[in-house]
Amino acid sequence: MDDDFRQFEGRVFELLEGKLSQYSDEADLLKNIETIAKTVNPAITQEEIDRVIADAKRFDPIDGYLHDENIEDIMVNNTRNIFVFKTGEGIAEAKERIPTRRDLNMFVKKLRMYATSDMASKHIFDVHMPNGSRANIVESPLGADITIRSFKKKAYSIIDLINRGELSYNMAGRLWVYSEGLKVRPANIVIGGTPGAGKTTLLNAMFSFFRPEERIVVIEETYELNTETQENCVRLETSPSVSLQDLLKNSLRMRPDMLIVGEVRGAEAQDMMVAMNIGKIAMSTIHASNTRDIITRLESSPMNIDKNSISLIDVLMVVSQVQEEQTYTRKVTQVSEVSGVETKVLLSDLFVYDYKTRRGSQILPSVTYRDNLSKLSGYSPSKIIEEEQRRAKILERLNKLGVRDLAGINNFCKEYYEDPERALAKIELSNLGVLTYD
Repeated sequence: MDDDFRQFEGRVFELLEGKLSQYSDEADLLKNIETIAKTVNPAITQEEIDRVIADAKRFDPIDGYLHDENIEDIMVNNTRNIFVFKTGEGIAEAKERIPTRRDLNMFVKKLRMYATSDMASKHIFDVHMPNGSRANIVESPLGADITIRSFKKKAYSIIDLINRGELSYNMAGRLWVYSEGLKVRPANIVIGGTPGAGKTTLLNAMFSFFRPEERIVVIEETYELNTETQENCVRLETSPSVSLQDLLKNSLRMRPDMLIVGEVRGAEAQDMMVAMNIGKIAMSTIHASNTRDIITRLESSPMNIDKNSISLIDVLMVVSQVQEEQTYTRKVTQVSEVSGVETKVLLSDLFVYDYKTRRGSQILPSVTYRDNLSKLSGYSPSKIIEEEQRRAKILERLNKLGVRDLAGINNFCKEYYEDPERALAKIELSNLGVLTYD
């Protein structure tokens, strides 16, 4: 690339800083790039415009990794090296790197065009890349360090997770009941795990089970959840001027049935508990290695949740990266229900993964949540257990029929909620019966 054109292109990218993330239509985005290019150089040729547009959309030398469905994270350590995290294999150094500071600066200018955070801070900012990936950029004396969480065009469904060995059909049937609550009261759920363990992926998979009439408010620091299955859904994102806590407080004025918080880590956890206390359903993720650790984190600074308030949470789950036969896989490693409060919050373990035997225990029947749901719904505890088992068999049949994506599962769930007998007949499971009162 000649120096004159490189300087011209760099100027175009600078003028487009923070402006391209607002365009959902690619034609409008390309038109904006062309307009700025003509502003910088009115004599620009169409060939040069096409070249600028192509360069704005291409992120060499990592472009190939951005389109690889098996790449989960890309780490650009300034000009030193590039590492990638690959599904099932873990982290490895890439053969590519950005050769010079000049090339790195041009790369960062491209990213700045798609910045979503307030650009008043030139040293730390976030980006929604054109393919949906999320990038975090931190400037340092050695040059920019860039971490990219790769976006999967096809979000994993609950059946995808079953097929990948993360959980069983029986556990998925339980999650379906937790998520939908037999039209009466879904469970308040907190999903724990270490960074990259798959917390958000599991939470996203549960979206297929939400009832269509529910109004859902999703609050995230950076958009990650795929909400395409939900029509009455509001997506909110934090900014330097609007915190997660601000959005949570305001969300209660938006008449939500359900609040989905991407992750809690600070004082906003108290507002989530307030929402539960007034009858809203809330689900979130948190950094923790086991369910007792979730409780400890909630009780400790900066969250400072009183143990009596923690009893509003029905279910705690943990997802972990587990090494099995030299490969890394994600597993639900613990499921617990909050069963009361004495000198400390009491937990009932319903499922635990044994790292020594590489096996999980059989998932025990729900007790606390099931009994509460029984009182509210009028269905006996035994009928609720039967419904869990029924839903596990439904998911197994959908898998065999090839109905595995988020939308397909959600469409069946809608049919099932509207007319369970007709829905079961459609997949030839009429023999399962339907939920009835004793």
